[in-house]
Amino acid sequence: MVRYPVTLAPDDNGTLLVTFPDFPGAHTSGDDEPEALARALDTLETIIDAYIRDRQDIPAPSPTTGPSVGLPALVAAKVQIYTAMRQQKIGKTALSRRLGVHLPQIDRLLDIKHGSKLDQLEAAARALGGTLEVVVSWEDSARGTESATKLGAGRSDRARGPRRPGHAAVLNLRTPSRRLAGSGKKK
Repeated sequence: MVRYPVTLAPDDNGTLLVTFPDFPGAHTSGDDEPEALARALDTLETIIDAYIRDRQDIPAPSPTTGPSVGLPALVAAKVQIYTAMRQQKIGKTALSRRLGVHLPQIDRLLDIKHGSKLDQLEAAARALGGTLEVVVSWEDSARGTESATKLGAGRSDRARGPRRPGHAAVLNLRTPSRRLAGSGKKK
């Protein structure tokens, strides 16, 4: 999961102020830690959306040692596709030509709030020379162990245990030469 660190500090009005080391100027607050972190996710998605609209590079997350906010899998995949486009200097028009779709479809693909389908993200990843993988992981709280299932190319590779309810999907966009920002490992 792509996680961005946050700083929580008491504010002078009795709330918790949330700031983002990777996004200067982005901040929010909440009455308590759970509310502050929930609002932090909305703020993070909003600032990432603004970076995409303004055609700015989205910073990779700094290492987390304290509180952090995880991007939903769909948002993380969109960020990685956008980052790959920036790194390869491929604009929306060029990507739309590669995919054989109209430009508004690329706008929706990069829109953080739009519910794009996995097959659209997978096609964009292929058009950028990469692949899209889905890793489903969960924690068995009774044993303190983590399990994962990788789904890709129509197959399921099971690792370390059976499926459990309440799992979360994580999307990783891989290019042939490396893993993109936020994945933490090189290929």
